[in-house]
Amino acid sequence: MTTASTATRPAHPAPEGEVRVPYDGLLGFVTGVLRAHGLPEHRARTAAEALCHGDLTGFTTHGVTNLTRLYLPLLADGRCDPAAEPVHLTDTGPAVLVDARRALGLWSAAEAMDLAVERARTHGIGMVSVRGGTHFGCAGHHALRAVDHGMIGLATANCGRQRLAPPPGSAARMLGTNPLALAAPAGEHPPFTLDMSTTVVPTGRIRAAARAGEPVPEGWLADADGAPVTDPGAYDRGEAHLRWLGGTPENGAYKGYGLGLLVEVLSALLPGAGIGPHHDTSDEPDDDVGHFLLAVAPGRLRPETGFLGAAGDLFGALLDCPPLSAADAPVAYPGWWEQRRTRHRIAHGVPLAAGLHRELADLAGELALPFPTAEPYEAPEQYDQPARAEQEGATA
Repeated sequence: MTTASTATRPAHPAPEGEVRVPYDGLLGFVTGVLRAHGLPEHRARTAAEALCHGDLTGFTTHGVTNLTRLYLPLLADGRCDPAAEPVHLTDTGPAVLVDARRALGLWSAAEAMDLAVERARTHGIGMVSVRGGTHFGCAGHHALRAVDHGMIGLATANCGRQRLAPPPGSAARMLGTNPLALAAPAGEHPPFTLDMSTTVVPTGRIRAAARAGEPVPEGWLADADGAPVTDPGAYDRGEAHLRWLGGTPENGAYKGYGLGLLVEVLSALLPGAGIGPHHDTSDEPDDDVGHFLLAVAPGRLRPETGFLGAAGDLFGALLDCPPLSAADAPVAYPGWWEQRRTRHRIAHGVPLAAGLHRELADLAGELALPFPTAEPYEAPEQYDQPARAEQEGATA
């Protein structure tokens, strides 16, 4: 598939279904939109890379679909400051407490991980705790920034004071989806990247199904009595809540709930960010989001070649594991398919829903920005299948 050229507006209406646009054009467009809303060039580019990561990897609920639905409203409402300059409140060397001052989380979390990497080079470990943040997109994108430097990265975020899921056995919602991601080098293989919400699915999956007019599988949502709900519209009507990973208490809901609390401790309790189970109320419960970024430099603890060799052996053994059937080959690990998909889409174009493409093209017209022309989306390549973790509901 050849990539398309870039034009101010599409030369003709985008075809129905899905279309494909060149990655560089999409990235440049998102950067331009954020620049038009007051972000400095370098931070707009960093934020655009974080947002487009969702579309490259297949986690489309956290991709450019959120540009007009989430991030531009944050900027327009003044809840996110495009000119924010985060402040270091405490600095012990390997650990830093940062007030993001309502910065766009897409770039402020990325810069926080870069700071953690810098400290890990000196101390072997670097930790940056952030309060006053906003939604940071795919947690895996930020964790992978550490892998770019040969390190292990951990990224978590709470949801401010949002209350989306009740503790098992409770009638009151208390915590958000509370995503976490861990990324690590895998030797000569694609990095291991676990990127997941601690609820069965994030809210984006529910709303995407509602927009498409499709039911959701049993196990994603439950009503006040714990009965399964398959109507995604019930969530925003207040008639259903998200379930924790594990689903029911008998099947391990306390594990998902416990992981949600783990994220709340690291991301909110530690930096002093907004806490879900709090008696105070807020007009904007998803403001004052907390982030936790950790980088570990294995080469400061043991010879780096030994670590990378062992990592290659570990993940290579998983790839060599015999599949149950040809359809299951290869037996991969979290991050393997996403890295292959990313390479393919950078080279051959990024698929977008035709409706989303038209929406972004309209925005480009309003802002007089170049926008990539779409080509028909042909039969899916192997790497264009939806992210496996997304299919299973384990996205941030």
